[in-house]
Amino acid sequence: MSLIIFGDLFTFPEGDASTNRVHTYAKGLIENGVGVSVVCFENEYTNDQEGITGGIRYYHPFGQTERSKYFLIRRWQKFVKYFKAIRLFRKILKTEKIETIMIYTMRLSTHVFAWYLSKITRSKLIKECSEHPLIYYQNGTYKKMAGIVKLKIENKLCDGIFCISHFLIIFFKLHGVPDNKLFLIPSTVDPTRFYHNGETPFPYPYIGYFGGLTFHRDNVDILIKAFASLGNKHPEMNLILGGFCSEKERTQLDNLIKELNLISKVTVLEYLPRNEISKYINHSKILVMLRAKDQETQASFPSKLTEYMSTSNPVVTVKGG
Repeated sequence: MSLIIFGDLFTFPEGDASTNRVHTYAKGLIENGVGVSVVCFENEYTNDQEGITGGIRYYHPFGQTERSKYFLIRRWQKFVKYFKAIRLFRKILKTEKIETIMIYTMRLSTHVFAWYLSKITRSKLIKECSEHPLIYYQNGTYKKMAGIVKLKIENKLCDGIFCISHFLIIFFKLHGVPDNKLFLIPSTVDPTRFYHNGETPFPYPYIGYFGGLTFHRDNVDILIKAFASLGNKHPEMNLILGGFCSEKERTQLDNLIKELNLISKVTVLEYLPRNEISKYINHSKILVMLRAKDQETQASFPSKLTEYMSTSNPVVTVKGG
């Protein structure tokens, strides 16, 4: 029996919170005797086209190592990956029966393609939902209508939905999905990543935040301003920020740190692999999590919160989903 985790909402084997959730799904299933393959359908340029990590097989049907400067070639590569994916699934079928495909995407086109793959492999299609399904369809009448149509098609073209929060369970029920198609799978974590080992990466105590470094969704600006107000009371404490941000967001981050005169007290880590970042999380004196108070926050359940808790370090957090 085999399960395929398929989607374009994550990169693999390195990536963000979505990648971490895929890792925990795969590891948990493998430990319970289910064969798992991860098929990353994202248009990721990487030299690591396929391999095995932690016993998890993974593939990249896109199969490109660098971005072409020609538009037509890029479009052709994105078109061809669909045929490469079909060929890959048929290759897997020759060695094992595919029982289930778990689709992890926010795109209708990818969902429909996964449904097609489930039909040619005679397998079940399970939709993984860790975010609000209509997050990108909130503004404008036509946009909202398009979102509802997309939602109805996706709900119809799947055999079940894994929801990360009770909010999403209620949301799908209100949109006509029966109880027997809904399953609550809360935020997952691999605690073995956070066993304390090795020396602390810094010679001083620090508060740690590890996640998206955005001002809008993750409210990192509020965290930095709050830390600035603690400076006189706790001069020995530093703030370590680790995670992904765009160049524009990094500029905002650096400007705020300079404005508050915190250059010597706040360190922004460059991107680090999963196994490396866990060391910084483990040795934090306090771990913190902020998020914006909106519908998106209510629907999701941040993986960093369960990761923080698995370290047994003190955690300060706002309310999650």
